[in-house]
Amino acid sequence: MPRKAAGLTARKVETIKTPGLFADGNGLYLQVTASGARSWIYRFAMSGRRRDMGLGSAIVVSLAQARDKAIEAKKLVAAGVDPLEARKAQAAAQVQETAKAATFKECAVDYIASMKAGWKNAKHGAQWIATLETYAFPTLGALPVAAIDTPLVLQVLQPIWTTKTETASRLRGRIESVLDFAKVTGLRSGENPARWKGHLDLILPAKAAVAKVEHHASVPYSDMPALWPRLQVQDGASARALEFTILTAARTGEALGAKWSEIDLGARTWTIPGERMKAGVTHRVPLTDPALALLKKMAAIQRGEFVFEGMTTGKPLSNMSMAMVLRRMKVDATPHGFRSTFRTWAAECTSTPHEVAEAALAHTQGDKVVAAYQRGDLFEKRRALMEGWAAFLSG
Repeated sequence: MPRKAAGLTARKVETIKTPGLFADGNGLYLQVTASGARSWIYRFAMSGRRRDMGLGSAIVVSLAQARDKAIEAKKLVAAGVDPLEARKAQAAAQVQETAKAATFKECAVDYIASMKAGWKNAKHGAQWIATLETYAFPTLGALPVAAIDTPLVLQVLQPIWTTKTETASRLRGRIESVLDFAKVTGLRSGENPARWKGHLDLILPAKAAVAKVEHHASVPYSDMPALWPRLQVQDGASARALEFTILTAARTGEALGAKWSEIDLGARTWTIPGERMKAGVTHRVPLTDPALALLKKMAAIQRGEFVFEGMTTGKPLSNMSMAMVLRRMKVDATPHGFRSTFRTWAAECTSTPHEVAEAALAHTQGDKVVAAYQRGDLFEKRRALMEGWAAFLSG
């Protein structure tokens, strides 16, 4: 039982050594343990239940401070508020306020870390952070993410919106994603100031209005029969990689990353796994006679897992390798542009259905209803199309 006392004194608080509870009044007690440690307790009753609330060590909290704390707690009890629950709520609010002080940069780093496992490759994450570091962090990086508003977002976007429109558009989307992440994780509230539709589209001109779409330079299909033999006499693996890219109408990254494990010479098929495809879906490519002949030549000098091995063992040729071949040949085109050449040829020189030509380019079906029913890859029809393309190239 607590020891009754006519109030405590500062001297008694400092010198008392007898273990027990010593009353001061108004529910305040000094608790002394067997080890001599002294602390303050406020004792009260809520809903018929006795509760003890610690007020701190007597070494840190003086008698006068403990009395003040006890009076404040007693006022809450008189108002029907449990002071223990009130303290928990206050602590939770402080934690939340501290969390809301997280900066935009900290939030961006956390968002990228949480999402990168679902991205195709490390390059995507690197592009994300590079864009934000270059354009967003100088203005927004050190600011609390909860404080980011529309004027701040515009301060980042407006200087590059008309000069680097594509970059600015991607940057806006990335800022929007970071701020959405912050809202979901409780770091901010309210509308997203980087939202485009119904918000920034009322302030900034549409991307299409300020930036012309730049297509990859391509060779007219009518020039291909003359270009083809010129390419075939070029030396080096880069020229062979470009030949293979043209024959298969593949994207440059898909062709350069081709591995021998993906090639089935007997089945005349190149199977590109989904993780290397833009749409994330496995794509089969029919191999024509010229493509097979080219692969057999490359197999004779095979040095590793990649069909078109680069100078570094275990690495494919660089993205610039095929562009350099075209530069030496003084051809004003990009390697990717030959996909456009192929597509135009297919449309104007063959009766190939649209969906077959699109499937040859590994384009996804835009109509989701059609895609739901069209589950095959039109492989044999595409084989006939690619045979025709190879025949056209060879004249």
